[in-house]
Amino acid sequence: MIDPAALWITMLGVGLGSYLMRFIFLGVIGDRPLPPWLSRHLRYTGVAILPALTAPLILWPAATDGTPDPARMSAALVTLVIGVWTRNVLIAILSGGITLYAMLALTGA
Repeated sequence: MIDPAALWITMLGVGLGSYLMRFIFLGVIGDRPLPPWLSRHLRYTGVAILPALTAPLILWPAATDGTPDPARMSAALVTLVIGVWTRNVLIAILSGGITLYAMLALTGA
């Protein structure tokens, strides 16, 4: 167990750090226009974060102790193909979820 004092100090430190990072952008430079080169690069932040969050869960899932499995790979592929084909996020997510559960049922995992 972690010491309660150390836990609270860590939580407060992380919260303060998170607040200060946001305050730099919102409070200090929030009312000024950003340079065009920075705006152009920040436009791709969301597109870069989603694959960075999902790739480790697909390639090294904790459910299989870090070994890739066909169920998650096929669900990711179906989600990608349906998303590109239909341009509809909800249909892509639903089709990927259905594929994942169908593949898990077929493979017995």
